Amino acid sequence: MNDSTTPDGQAIRVSVCLAAYKGSLYIEEQIDSILRDLGPNDELVVVDDASPDNTAEVVKGITDPRLRFVPAEVNKGYVRTFEHAIGLSRGEFIMLSDQDDVWIPGRVDLMLAALADNKVVAGNFDVLGGGLRPWIPRLKASDSRKHAANLFAVLIGYRAYYGCAMGIRRDALNYFVPIPGYVNESHDLWLAICGNMAGSIRHLDESTVLRRLHDSNQTPAGWRSLAKIVKARIMILRLMVEALRRVRRRS
Repeated sequence: MNDSTTPDGQAIRVSVCLAAYKGSLYIEEQIDSILRDLGPNDELVVVDDASPDNTAEVVKGITDPRLRFVPAEVNKGYVRTFEHAIGLSRGEFIMLSDQDDVWIPGRVDLMLAALADNKVVAGNFDVLGGGLRPWIPRLKASDSRKHAANLFAVLIGYRAYYGCAMGIRRDALNYFVPIPGYVNESHDLWLAICGNMAGSIRHLDESTVLRRLHDSNQTPAGWRSLAKIVKARIMILRLMVEALRRVRRRS
């Protein structure tokens, strides 16, 4: 066995990277749904961001050789926790996961098919238990190649990409990581910006995850203040410049 193979010497295909923090209520259900969709040569990397609850004990109580649990000593926030998990991943394809959702069966196959010819894939979500989605329109496969329009829509807040429904090929990670140090939220928009700027992202019409909406979600449920909106737009402009720089440097 080496760093990129399973105990029986098979190359690792998919790495699911999950950032956990105070997730003891829901994380076991999420992990079960992920493991059911993974194959024998895949892995699930869970990094716990120094949770003060019993998240670590819940995860360590799940016995599956594909699950790798890594506790962090210091809380760094979910963006850096995702970056840590990605750095530990070994698969050819990397998929992101929140701790409190439920994967829809068939997600892995859908995303792998899209990643065969694209650097980044982004799917949709439905609400766990039913209910209304946020007002922002669903992603459409027909918009996948409208890269300039997608970037403009991200800038004005009309195009939403959700990390819990996204994936990236390992050979494209040098666009995405390291995540710029000023990013403390919206790592999913950064990934979408990288994919669109590189001209290689696929939108899925299908939903790939059931999101659990509750008060502790990191994605804001309502409108932000004007100051926060302006600050976020400035950050997105900076990310677009950085993505263009990385794409040009690696082309």
